[in-house]
Amino acid sequence: MDFKLTEEQSELQLRVRKLVQEKIAPMANEIEERGDYPFDMLALLAENGLLKLLVPEEYGGQYPQILALPICLAREELARGCTVTADAFVMQGLGSYPIVGYGNHEQKSRYLPPIANGEEIAALGLTEPDSGSDVAGAKTTAVLEGDFYLLNGKKRFISNAPHAHTYVTFAKTDPEAGHRGLSAFILEKETPGFQFGERLELMAPHAIGELVYENCRIPRQNLLGEEGEGFKISMYNLNIYRTTVGAQGVGIAQAAFDAAFSYAQERVTFGQSIINHQSIGNMLADMATQIKAARLLVHHAAWLRDSGVERVAKDASMAKLYGTEMAKRVVDMALQIHGGNGLVRGSVTERLYRAVRALTIYEGSSEIQRIVINNEIQREARK
Repeated sequence: MDFKLTEEQSELQLRVRKLVQEKIAPMANEIEERGDYPFDMLALLAENGLLKLLVPEEYGGQYPQILALPICLAREELARGCTVTADAFVMQGLGSYPIVGYGNHEQKSRYLPPIANGEEIAALGLTEPDSGSDVAGAKTTAVLEGDFYLLNGKKRFISNAPHAHTYVTFAKTDPEAGHRGLSAFILEKETPGFQFGERLELMAPHAIGELVYENCRIPRQNLLGEEGEGFKISMYNLNIYRTTVGAQGVGIAQAAFDAAFSYAQERVTFGQSIINHQSIGNMLADMATQIKAARLLVHHAAWLRDSGVERVAKDASMAKLYGTEMAKRVVDMALQIHGGNGLVRGSVTERLYRAVRALTIYEGSSEIQRIVINNEIQREARK
């Protein structure tokens, strides 16, 4: 067993860390105050080649195939400095990976290069007002009429709405067939019948809102894969990007730990730095241990996927579940160590406290991850 990163992986990690320290973290509060999509940060990521991690080499990317571990390394470092920038990074991948896996050459050639160089923004249109983790419960329909599919329905909690140019969206081509009736489509921003609904304001800044389809005319050639493959495509997407959510949790937790450790060294009570109080020292020890455990889970799940293991759902869900739940605990402890100062608007801990909460909900809640893990454990036991 070799737990050491390769030279190339270590170089990527250090390069992103330096970029974050010098150009991203100093702007984190300013980016949050804007409360909108960080176009300047996306340009910075593109300028530094990070978006190329999300697209195959043939279509403007860095590697012949998409690799999970480099994405996790980059996302952790970005989240450590600015969660809004980390979100912008990963959404380019979450919105384009279905095209990577199921698009034909023409679709890949049209949509992937602009995403890799930051000229176009990607988004994933999956969640609906009445169906989140229950993907098969989608009510949006797609009816083929001649050379066009007519989509009708609404998507909600869609990251990058309304700023994206390219959306991978899902609709029922056979409403009576359950998850087997779900299909995936590539939707362009200017498509007739497509409009943006309500912009949603969350507790932490995030460009998110609704997509509305009213007889939205999508060309037949924009069907992704085959009819009825939508559920498979969505799971294909989540099996890599759920792991990276765990990486975001690790990055947020590391930022919280760094702030708490520094504060504990400087803060003096009862004649000594609070880091020397046993209660504080115990909290820091628990935080460091949990962060390391989560990082190992994330790296292992990413390594399994990059090694070509056929089924990674259990490990991806474990990485997502533990990485995000751990981050909540660590951020909470970091705020406790800061005391009243940790509650001050604009402080690192206050910002992270708001940002961390969504992680255990999106891309499958913690409850859903436990269901996936349990199902996989039972499946393995039957073998």
